Amino acid sequence: MHLIKHAAFAAAFTLSATSSIAQEVTLRFQHFVSPTSANPTYFMQPWADAIEEQSNGRIKVEIYPFMQLGGSAPNQYDLIRDGAIDGGWVVPAYQPNRFPEAEALELPFMTTKSAEEASAAAWVYTQDYLMDDFQDVHVIAAHMHGPGIVHKRGGAIETVEDFAGLKLRGPSRPATMLLDELGATPIGMPVPQFPEALSKGVVDGGVITWEMSPSLKLNELTDSHTDVAGDRALYNLYFIWAMNKDVYNGMPEDLRAIIDANSGMMASMWAGNAHDTGDAVGRDVMIADGNEIATLSEEETARIVALGENVTAHWISEMNDKGFDGAALVAAAQAAVADNIADE
Repeated sequence: MHLIKHAAFAAAFTLSATSSIAQEVTLRFQHFVSPTSANPTYFMQPWADAIEEQSNGRIKVEIYPFMQLGGSAPNQYDLIRDGAIDGGWVVPAYQPNRFPEAEALELPFMTTKSAEEASAAAWVYTQDYLMDDFQDVHVIAAHMHGPGIVHKRGGAIETVEDFAGLKLRGPSRPATMLLDELGATPIGMPVPQFPEALSKGVVDGGVITWEMSPSLKLNELTDSHTDVAGDRALYNLYFIWAMNKDVYNGMPEDLRAIIDANSGMMASMWAGNAHDTGDAVGRDVMIADGNEIATLSEEETARIVALGENVTAHWISEMNDKGFDGAALVAAAQAAVADNIADE
């Protein structure tokens, strides 16, 4: 077991000298994007406000953007585990091969284009397969973002052949595996590095959501935005919203209950819905600025789906070599997605 620094744990609390009933807790959560982007706007801050309101102010939640408390996006999980921060937003894919089972949800065309539906599936899959991986932290929510879109300088993607030679940013192993299969040169990087890489010509574009586009200034740094046809996402990315385990366990029972009431499936779907809301807003910004908005034909999408199946087959083989049942993980992710598609 990893030993939590007691000093960091103690610093999270301000205790009343009179009674435990008056105890106040300040929780410092951190993320790595703009506070105006979708998840902070429509989930993180409302979540923090709900915690404060429901605790009658006994819990104060402070949200710090842009990694203001220190560290980098890839080591966010360790910052939470070690008590450097009380909680935060984690992309497990930013540490390749550390949480391999989570990648099943990130495979090509695995999820629908509804982040809320995908996030419901993510919570189910997390409960069944990932809680051992995340046993060093207290998981509040597990969610996905909306569909990944190809954003690039120059004209929109029209055929698979248009990917040839493009240097494209990808956020995860499954995403970069797909870009490689498409003929692009994939460059893995966390989202905070993407705008600078674009402005310096390190990449020609990349894959990311509509909702992140305005805060990353993709309306200025790129010219076109291409989605695939159909109701499935080209790729997706898996996140957890988590807090330090000792901080959570050290809270009074009634205050833990407030965290619990804002955790699990409802919080996961809330986070997903935040991305759906932000996707609509982000797409409108790109349109308003005159950027080219395109959707691949069904025929070209079918070609990409076939290449995506190659990625999934390769991933299954890799997982088998690591001692996992890759096909079973893919089937479980597919079942979680199928079971959480909203009725029309």
